[in-house]
Amino acid sequence: MSDWRPSADMEMLRQRAAMLTVLREFFAERGVLEVETPVLSSHGATDPHLDSFCTVYTGPGAPSGRPVYLQTSPEFAMKRLLAAGSGPIYQICKAFRNGEAGRNHNPEFTMLEWYRPGLDYRALMAEVDDLLQRVLHSPPAECLTYAAVFAHYLSLDAHTATGAMLRACAADHRVSAPDTLQDDRDAWLTLLWTHLIEPHLGNGGRPLFVSDYPVSQAMLARIRPGTPPVAERFEVYINGVELANGFQELGDGVEQRLRFEENCRYRRELGLAEMVPDERLLAALAHGLPFCSGVALGVDRLLLIRTGTHKLVDVLAFPVEIA
Repeated sequence: MSDWRPSADMEMLRQRAAMLTVLREFFAERGVLEVETPVLSSHGATDPHLDSFCTVYTGPGAPSGRPVYLQTSPEFAMKRLLAAGSGPIYQICKAFRNGEAGRNHNPEFTMLEWYRPGLDYRALMAEVDDLLQRVLHSPPAECLTYAAVFAHYLSLDAHTATGAMLRACAADHRVSAPDTLQDDRDAWLTLLWTHLIEPHLGNGGRPLFVSDYPVSQAMLARIRPGTPPVAERFEVYINGVELANGFQELGDGVEQRLRFEENCRYRRELGLAEMVPDERLLAALAHGLPFCSGVALGVDRLLLIRTGTHKLVDVLAFPVEIA
């Protein structure tokens, strides 16, 4: 075969190694412990927007086989460590998401994830900014709320606009969508965000932190009461690329179970594979997760920005097409 050579050149692979050294030095200086957790898990992601790779384990204890999943994130295992008293931890690991391939996606990718007991999500945003300045030599980041960004680009209130209003906005901007969206408010918010807003965020190389998302997009974040209530969540963008996703972590096991159950209900409505909630994570939350914030950052995308490269395949040794 003629496509045996790596997609990234040797200089890029040296750049990757150098960047990983910088990342580990950053956390060592701050006393954050590097950990490893299994890539294989007994549970896949219940999030209806994620598609877990599944395989079958047939060794001792499972003579007829049992499904195991490649992690979409090390989050659940790392939270079990936090509940066990690990203190601040980070991990650089492989994560896997089926169906995600393109200019800025590969189904197998490298993730940096870390958790900071005692820090709220705004303090963690400041630490993420420090890391970006160290790795990218970027200027200090700009910080805006989700509502402010949405209003700036589309002149809509993201927290109160109805599904019909969002659908009309999409039509005005000639953004097409499947009929199945109907007046699904959250789906329209996501569509408008990805098509009309995201490409503009963090342009010019200055990172943009977007925070305080609608509660419908809380994922694993804590909800802050108010008018309106918001999810204590942030994302980081540079040159229109989403680089990181962070949360004030939800420590309420009862609320987490309800969110898992809602995810499962939505997956059934969409005809997606059933995913059983992770009872070990729920047990860890019941034991007690320390007050903490956490963030996941795409290492491949970070290298893309650090080197001024435009395609993810140019920073990967062997992307999925030639793996």
